[in-house]
Amino acid sequence: MSDITKTPKLYLAPMAGVTDSAFRQVCRSLGADYVVGEMISAKALTYGDKKTALLAAFMDCERPVILQIFGNDHGIMAEGAKILCENFSPDGIDINMGCPVPKITKNGEGSALLDKPELIEKIVRAVKSAVDVPVSVKLRLGRTPSKLLAIAAALAAKSAGADFICVHGRFASQMYAPPVYPELIREVKTALGEDYPLIANGDVVDAESALRLAGITGCDRLMIGRASLGRPWIFGEIKAAFAGEKFTCPDIGETMALHARLAFESKPEKVAVNELRKHIAAYVKGFKGAAALRDRVNRTETKEELFALIDGISRMF
Repeated sequence: MSDITKTPKLYLAPMAGVTDSAFRQVCRSLGADYVVGEMISAKALTYGDKKTALLAAFMDCERPVILQIFGNDHGIMAEGAKILCENFSPDGIDINMGCPVPKITKNGEGSALLDKPELIEKIVRAVKSAVDVPVSVKLRLGRTPSKLLAIAAALAAKSAGADFICVHGRFASQMYAPPVYPELIREVKTALGEDYPLIANGDVVDAESALRLAGITGCDRLMIGRASLGRPWIFGEIKAAFAGEKFTCPDIGETMALHARLAFESKPEKVAVNELRKHIAAYVKGFKGAAALRDRVNRTETKEELFALIDGISRMF
C-alpha cells in the first residue's frame, strides 16, 4: 500500500439522471474539486438535438466543470467536443469508454471500445486536435474479468495525448455489483508511469474506503459516484479524514432545501419535482420512518408540496 501524503483531488462522477447542474452545485459547495456532467451523445450534438444540449448547461459557480461525451466515430466525437467548447466553454472534455449499459455498448460505444486501442487512439487524437481544453478518458478494467484491457487502452489514450485518465475498477460485465479491484487500477497506474495523472474510481462510500483506495492504487485523484447521492457532503468528509480533522456533517434539511431551490431555478416545476424525488429519498435513506417518507416524496406533485415535505423532514433532525 502506498503512502498518501496529501489530500487527493476529488471528482464528482458523471451519472445519468443524477449529476445535473443543481446537484453539481451542491457537491461543489460541499467539497468536490471537480464535477463531471451527465454523459452526452456526440452524434446527437452534431444533429443539433436541443434536449442533448441542455445536458451541457452549467453555472459558473460549478467550475471547474468537465463535460463528458460518448461515441465511436472519431470525426463525430471531435465535432461534438468542438460544439461543447464553442457553446458552453467547459474546463475539460471527458471521453466515455467505460459505460457498461447495453444500449450504449450494442452500438460499439462506451466499454465496447476497450479492446480497440487503435480506435481509442484515433478518437482521443481527433478530440485533442479539435479543442483547447484538457481531454481525459474514463475507462473500465475490461469487458469481462477474463482479460484486463485497461492497460492497453490507457496507453493508447496517453499516446494520443490524453491529459489524464480515470479507471473504474470493475469490468463492464460486472456493472456495479461486485467490489472493485484496486490492485488492477494500481497496475494501470504503474504502466502509465507514476507521474502520469490517473483517477481511481469505484466503491468509495466513506472516508475509510477513500483512504484505502488511494493507498492501494497510488492515485492522488479519486472519483466518487453513487455514494454522493443523498450524501453530497462525502467530499468534505473525505477531505477531513485525509487532513486528520474532525468532520461536521452539514444540516441535512438545509442541504435538501438548497438542492431543491437550485433545481427549481434551472428546470420547469414538473421536471424538477420528478427529478428531486430520487434525491430526497436518498437523503432520508437509513433514517427512522424512511419508507413512509419515500412514499410521501413519490406522491408530491408541486413545488409547494415538496418544500413543505422538506420542512417537515428538517424538523425531524
